[in-house]
Amino acid sequence: MKDSINIISYESLAIAFIPVLLVIIIMWRWKLNYKKSVYAVFRMLVQLLLIGFFLAYIFEAVSFWPVILVLAVMLFSSSWIALRTMKIPRRQLLMKSFLAISIGGVSVLLLITQGVLNLQPWYLPSYMIPLAGMIFANAMNSISLAGERLESEVGRGVNYQKARVIALNAALIPITNSLLAVGLVSIPGMMTGQILSGVEPFIAARYQIMVMCMIFGSTGISVTVFLTLLRKDFQTVSTSQV
Repeated sequence: MKDSINIISYESLAIAFIPVLLVIIIMWRWKLNYKKSVYAVFRMLVQLLLIGFFLAYIFEAVSFWPVILVLAVMLFSSSWIALRTMKIPRRQLLMKSFLAISIGGVSVLLLITQGVLNLQPWYLPSYMIPLAGMIFANAMNSISLAGERLESEVGRGVNYQKARVIALNAALIPITNSLLAVGLVSIPGMMTGQILSGVEPFIAARYQIMVMCMIFGSTGISVTVFLTLLRKDFQTVSTSQV
């Protein structure tokens, strides 16, 4: 078993952008909005490089305040980005998105870090921040799917009660597929990272089980809360269409 992973040089890292460039060229040739993808890739690159330097400082924090600040930024950002697929103005729904991810995400994060992992100290940054990132990101994506599907169903005349069931089902498809495929089609990121770092595969598997339960639970709760909070918005829409 390896004691450490290979260090990727910047020159070697550049090779990973070859397939990215190929896809962007295809988008350009097919007259798709390739500029949006270029912006997304550039933003990803800048954000990850900055967070790499920033987390080196955060992981050495002896106070919980920097961790709380980082979690707050992550929570607000995920709440805002989650609404980008919806036609209703984001400012109108931001608090509902924020509450949904807070209730579903933060509660599960505390359950996992304090109940399963029993972190010492309770805010241990090297665990708290990466796990929060997994939870908030998956909740964000699922809320985007649910919101877009809810608008689509209500827009074609489906009543809110039925539309939210369809939206919840659609939002849970990606994580449900992940549950079915894990270990057969894919070895997820956390498990792969731990194995590459030298952790025994069976121990890494236990961590991954924890992560899958964590993501499924937080995603389902967050989407359910979000769809429930949207009741008045979409019942008004449904009534106006009658």
